[in-house]
Amino acid sequence: MKKRALISVFNKDGILELASFLAGAGWEILSTGGTSKHLQGNGIPVTDVTEVTGFPECLDGRVKTLHPAVHAGLLARRDVPSHMETLKKLNLSTIDLVCVNLYPFFEKVQAGLSLEETVEFIDIGGPTMLRSAAKNYHDVIVLTDPADYAETIAGIKADSIPVEFKKRLAGKVFDLTSAYDAAIARYLLEEEYPEYWPLSLKKAQSLRYGENGHQSAALYVNTDKPGALGNMEQLHGKELGYNNIRDLDLAWKAACAFGLADAGTAPIGEDDIKALGLSNTADKKQICCVAVKHNTPCGIALGDTLLEAYEKTFACDPVSIFGGIVASNVKLNAAVAKQLGELFLEIVIAPDFDDDALEILKKKKNLRIMKARRAPREIHEYIAVDGGLLVQQGDRKLFEKWEVVTKAQPEAADIKDMIFGMRAITFVKSNAILIVKDEAATGIGGGQVNRIWPTEQSLKRSKKVVGDGKPPRVLASDAFFPFADVVETAAAAGIKAIVQPGGSVNDKLSIEACDKHGIAMVFTGTRHFKH
Repeated sequence: MKKRALISVFNKDGILELASFLAGAGWEILSTGGTSKHLQGNGIPVTDVTEVTGFPECLDGRVKTLHPAVHAGLLARRDVPSHMETLKKLNLSTIDLVCVNLYPFFEKVQAGLSLEETVEFIDIGGPTMLRSAAKNYHDVIVLTDPADYAETIAGIKADSIPVEFKKRLAGKVFDLTSAYDAAIARYLLEEEYPEYWPLSLKKAQSLRYGENGHQSAALYVNTDKPGALGNMEQLHGKELGYNNIRDLDLAWKAACAFGLADAGTAPIGEDDIKALGLSNTADKKQICCVAVKHNTPCGIALGDTLLEAYEKTFACDPVSIFGGIVASNVKLNAAVAKQLGELFLEIVIAPDFDDDALEILKKKKNLRIMKARRAPREIHEYIAVDGGLLVQQGDRKLFEKWEVVTKAQPEAADIKDMIFGMRAITFVKSNAILIVKDEAATGIGGGQVNRIWPTEQSLKRSKKVVGDGKPPRVLASDAFFPFADVVETAAAAGIKAIVQPGGSVNDKLSIEACDKHGIAMVFTGTRHFKH
């Protein structure tokens, strides 16, 4: 019996070579629509699927291959006599190879089309044929990836295609269609937490190793909702590693927390601040610089210029920045590049770079230079647990309230620093304490199992500051104080204003301690744990 192959592809890479080989080997080529015209236009004989089904294409091409003559030919098991007798009785023939790739829903869902236009790129016939062929992989070769054409040709030439290879091809079908269906589900669902959580991710690259050398790793990016990472361009340097990507992600999110003015994105919590009548920074371009080491900020600051912001960031921790990552939310210039060039850094990331800044930075052979084209946009955050996935909203709400709970009132400059501190602290591991002066972190303490330790650490680290030499006045905390010891320690170091969520059963003790030392304290009602 003559072998038959059904070919219907949107991506035509390599298809002429495959179809030409099959035709030359005596296979009958079945095809539809644009693929049929493409093959015939290149001299490859084709049988239209309508000749097999005896039924014309209809509904503007929506129905072409959804027919028993196709699916019986795919699903019939050659080793089951009753299946083969049924085909003979119905005058149907087997189909021995299916080569199909799908309408470009991944691409079109990103194109900003209307709902009606986007829905038209949901492929129905393609996934159906692929699934039928994949279920019967012992008898049907099923191809979705041009990278598999050469091995398939070689196997047919040798008259020996291992069943394990066929099984792998079948697995790739369900790998593709599961991601395809997930992207469609993500697009159509309006539920924040649906019954089944759809993820549609494609491998962007294999990584040399994971967090440690003995751990394998790979990077996957969204097919349908490209985030900041998927749109970054590496301009220079070594390939990114697992730890680089994690740190890069945090650094860019922290920089963009203060807005990405050129992209029209406002700082996080801006609506909260406006609603509380604290300030209006939406029209102010907040120039931010962040230094990250081991997935936590070791410096973060705002400045009237990027150079000022960088110098304040560097001053927070001149030791830990070594081997770290520096991110800016504005175009990076030569003055800052010159300063960065004096350090050993893993990565520098910014929305863009001046030509002379690039020239300076590229003198560092291994320095990874990343151009970020967009601000982070993922609504949810994910944490893998054994056997499952924790899903939550991103931490974008800064304040629930602004309640001064002490006799002393914060000064205007303190309020700016308190707002800055609470934005910055959302990126520091809990328990987290930030000491702030002039919209810059001067001491960062985090990742501790109680609150007094990061308080002591951040105050100790904050002795060297940029500017007038006066000590910082503001302390920010990601969560409430369980005891008055934080206030007492802060008072001894000269802190004059504290911002924290409040909500402890011992809040009264902290308020009384603040009043005793003349410290202003504000409760925000919003906790910012980061585990």
